[in-house]
Amino acid sequence: MSLLIKKPGILTTVQDLGRYGYQRFGVNPSGAMDRTAARLVNLLVGNDETGAVLEMHFPADVVEFEADVVCAIGGADLTAEIDGRPIENWHTFAAHSGSTLRFKGRVWGSRAYLAVSGGLDIRPWLASTSTNLAAGIGGFEGRRLQAGDRLAINCTTGIDSKLLHRAVSPSLIPYYRPFPTVRVIAGNEYACLNAENRELLEKQDFVISNNSNRMGFRLSGAPIKCESLAELVSSAVTFGTIQLLPDGQLIVLMADHQTTGGYPRLAHVISRDLPLLAQLGASDKVAFHVVDVKHAEELTAEFEQEMRFLRIAALGVETRSK
Repeated sequence: MSLLIKKPGILTTVQDLGRYGYQRFGVNPSGAMDRTAARLVNLLVGNDETGAVLEMHFPADVVEFEADVVCAIGGADLTAEIDGRPIENWHTFAAHSGSTLRFKGRVWGSRAYLAVSGGLDIRPWLASTSTNLAAGIGGFEGRRLQAGDRLAINCTTGIDSKLLHRAVSPSLIPYYRPFPTVRVIAGNEYACLNAENRELLEKQDFVISNNSNRMGFRLSGAPIKCESLAELVSSAVTFGTIQLLPDGQLIVLMADHQTTGGYPRLAHVISRDLPLLAQLGASDKVAFHVVDVKHAEELTAEFEQEMRFLRIAALGVETRSK
């Protein structure tokens, strides 16, 4: 029982919610860029939300199912069709053995996620199934998927009717758009910005550069300067850290970020808004709005409470995400 990649996409990898607990050894976490989408599609098909999914970019793969399974797609809208029948994001659908899944065109967003009932049978490395492309390890042979790859599906008894006709509540779906205002909290070196440069950070629109990838999004905008800043010692960074480069431009660290960095950390994107950033692509725009830590925590708690209700409804039991 497996998925067969008939035609590979531009960049499809196996990802989960990341590989944590090893950054002190220099191992970056990797994981899905849009972790909210990955969590939601897994829960829709009755899987633990930490399970492996396929992260796809457009042009995306042509996938043939070699088993009867229930599936869900979330994140970017890439116009999915199964055997020519349109598939709606955030809804479960049945895929029968011999069926073919195709993606006809990108409507919006940059990354779509596919989950299958029973889950993908991927051997974990350091407690995660995420693909680390730089190290060539994790996921499916440590690489992007290619034509002829077969991904095994955990034991399944076929189409479970209880999983069909499920959908995600709109309140849980991030407010995706090509020009979001992303909320951030002040970073360690935010205080080095004078009033003029704080305004440049918070008031201008930044453009996602072509020189962006899963490691980081480089932004183009009016240069920002730090005042009276001594030489920095490399310190820990995380998904969403916004660093100031020597040329005055910004880089936002993404899922494959390094474990430490020596550039000023001006701000950190709050976890609630990371999906908005993750769905951007080259030439999209983003703006930043600084909030305090208390507000960021309240937003996270509010979302996680809704996720708890979905988890109980989808799985019938309470589990805890990573």
